Amino acid sequence: MDFWIEILEGCKNTVMGQKILYETNRKKSVIVKKMLFQMLPKEPLWNQTLGHCAVVGNGGILNNSRCGQQIDKVDFVIRLNLPPLNNENDVGKKTSLVTANPTILRRSASGYTRKSFAKMMEVYGQAVVLMPAFSYVSCTEPSFRAYFTLKDFNLQNVTFFHPEYLLRLNNYWKSKGLLAQRLSSGMMLVSIALELCSKVTLYGFWPFSSSLNGKPILHHYYDNVGPKQGVHKMSEEFLLYMQMHSKGLLQLKIGMCS
Repeated sequence: MDFWIEILEGCKNTVMGQKILYETNRKKSVIVKKMLFQMLPKEPLWNQTLGHCAVVGNGGILNNSRCGQQIDKVDFVIRLNLPPLNNENDVGKKTSLVTANPTILRRSASGYTRKSFAKMMEVYGQAVVLMPAFSYVSCTEPSFRAYFTLKDFNLQNVTFFHPEYLLRLNNYWKSKGLLAQRLSSGMMLVSIALELCSKVTLYGFWPFSSSLNGKPILHHYYDNVGPKQGVHKMSEEFLLYMQMHSKGLLQLKIGMCS
């Protein structure tokens, strides 16, 4: 079946009264009532291949890379976990799709008013915001809060990861030898890009504490906070990116851009 037909069918297969099981706790569920049903897209967000896509990771390898202009020239730019964009020369500014992971959602729920959250989101322009509302029970309320805040302030459209898609994605990569407790946001979005885009280039994916020439670098280009231990397997994911690069499935950009 054509992938775009699958997407269209996915928009039509959620009905009122349906039970959605959470990704990480299959004993917990949410019932699709009128409010939630109205929040879900009725048509695909994109109905054709997206062309050349950049998936921009948040690795410290981006600092002093001068990749911003190159990133902004592609057709579609995917960013992870609401990153700051105040380093435009290195990371670019264009954003077509941006995610908020569970940690970011919980932090925003407790640390922002509606107005301050909306102000923070202005930097992403008209990007689609993708949230894991049904990954953890604790993600649902802040995801819904973000949805209505952005709607009320006439900002971005919010859509949600389907938990069944994330489970299938996790099982797929497990079959390829990636035995992580949970895929990182980066791996999820690289996978999505490979399905939606005709060409994929990765920037800012580098899980190591030193650069290619051995100099210490930050974990993120904006801070040095590492991931929660034992949840993701960033190094193993990076090895898969390298393998896909060698096979011509994507381009992995490391170091400075010309």
